[in-house]
Order: sequence, then structure tokens, then C-alpha cells
Amino acid sequence: MAGVPRASGIPDYGPSGTINFDPEIYSGKLVEKFYKTTVFGEIASTDYEGEIAGFGAQVKIRTIPDVTVSDYVIGAGLSAQYPTNNSVTLAIDQAKSFAVALSTVDSRQSDLDLADIFANDGSIQLRIAADADMLVTIPADVSADNQGPSAGADSNDINLGDSTTPRQITAATVVDFIVDCGTVLDEQNVSDEGRWFVLPPWAIALIKKSDLRIASLAGDGVSILRNGKVGEIDRFTIYQSRNLLTQTSPGPGSYAMFGHSAGLTFASQIVECQMIDNPNDFGYIIRGLMVFGYEVIGPSYVGTAVIKK
Repeated sequence: MAGVPRASGIPDYGPSGTINFDPEIYSGKLVEKFYKTTVFGEIASTDYEGEIAGFGAQVKIRTIPDVTVSDYVIGAGLSAQYPTNNSVTLAIDQAKSFAVALSTVDSRQSDLDLADIFANDGSIQLRIAADADMLVTIPADVSADNQGPSAGADSNDINLGDSTTPRQITAATVVDFIVDCGTVLDEQNVSDEGRWFVLPPWAIALIKKSDLRIASLAGDGVSILRNGKVGEIDRFTIYQSRNLLTQTSPGPGSYAMFGHSAGLTFASQIVECQMIDNPNDFGYIIRGLMVFGYEVIGPSYVGTAVIKK
């Protein structure tokens, strides 16, 4: 049988097509799809996620004011300080959506729940798109002391590179680079607990080729070349992402981000996930909407570096 005719551009899910979902010949087991790693939910605080009302909502985040300490002189009296109650507004002003058409013929002839498969894949793609948006915009909002070739609130001489002259790292120097970023946070009095580091895959590969490949130096029973786990280095939990900002001009470079979860906040919600009748064909449209917002609430708690091989 030739099957039901299809308009130009409509994929064939049957045995004559390239996707082959029909039960006569398809095994019923999908090959697992690999997605880009999303990291923002791991590196940012999500304390305000339950307060989202929808797109356009705003969440007021109150921050602890700084108390000033002064020298005490007997009999000179005390001047009372009235700490300023600062707040940061988390605006839920970002939105992503997807819409997928599913023919009634394909839905009925397939032994798989295509609607569920498409809806699940769409929700994952929403998270990937949101993750990419955030990772490429955050570097512009970090403290000036936590970026550039003269980073360090006290030292002012830690080279984290910039778009003009990225810091070059190798397998022999990648650990030194990570330690330097830890020093930048130390000079901002950032807590040791909760630190994170997001690196591109090629930098993760350099770590695995460094001296840490030796199990005893990595503090583990098995070399990271054996188990593939990078884990923690100098109080940082290391994450890998392909969503980090990259540049080709004025020269190649990759942005790396590091910091503490107290420096970022993120809130997201799948507002709608619907399956509606397709008004133009027999079948359905599976569509989803995600609203989210993110903010750097502690610029001194977040840093960025521009690196190259």
C-alpha cells in the first residue's frame, strides 16, 4: 500500500518514510535522545519559583542591609545607623513556546504515544532555550572586580581575560585558572559552600587531561578518566554546558561563569501545555508555554572569565 497521501513538507511516520513509527516494522523502543545539559536550575536560587503568577509578574526580593561598624571612644556617644532596606525586583518577563502538529492517521497507526513524546520533548527544549538565554546575558551583570584582566577586589591583578585578550589555558594551567577564580570569590568574602563553576566541554576535557587524572591527586578512588566525573575543584562544583557565550571576533574565545548560588535567582513555570484540534487538518496541535525570569541579585557573588585553548 502506498499509504495516505501527504502534502509537501509533511514528514512520513510510516514504513515508507524515514521516521518509521508504524507498529508493523518499528520495535517500539525509541533511541534515547541526548539534550544539551541545562545548568541554571543548579547554579541559581529558585526560592521564589512558587510566587510566579504568570507572564509580567514581579517578585520583590528583599536583601539584608549592611551594618556599619565604627571605632568606639569612651564618652564620645554613639550615632545610631538606620540600615537601608534594599530590594531587587525579579521580573517574569521572558517566555518561550512550542507548537507541534500531529496527524490523526499517525496518532492512530503508531504503537507509541506520539502526543506524549512530542510534549515531553517540547518541555525539555523550552528549558534548553531558557538556559541559553540566561547564560549568555548574565556575564554583563557581574561585579567589575570579578572579571577582566585585573580582577580581584583586593589584588586587582588576577587575569580572567576579556573579549580582546582571552586567557589561554592548557591542561597544565587549567587548575591554576580555577584556583584564581576561587581567589576572586575569596576577596569578595563569598562562602565556600555553594560555589559553582560552568565550563565549556573543551575546558572540561583539559581538566581530565591535567594532573587530576591521577586518582590520588583528585582525592578519589578512581581516575576521572575512568568514571568521567569531574566533581569538585577548589570548593567549586564543576558543571559542563554548551550554552555558554562564545565569540569569534576579534578572536576565538569562550565565556566561563563561576560564583555562588546566592548571587543568582531564577524562577520558571510551564504555564500551559495543551493538545487542541488542528483547525486545518485531521489531528491535533500539541503546544506549550513557559514563562520565566532571572536576575543577578548579588553581582559580587558571580564572576565571568573569557578563555581560549
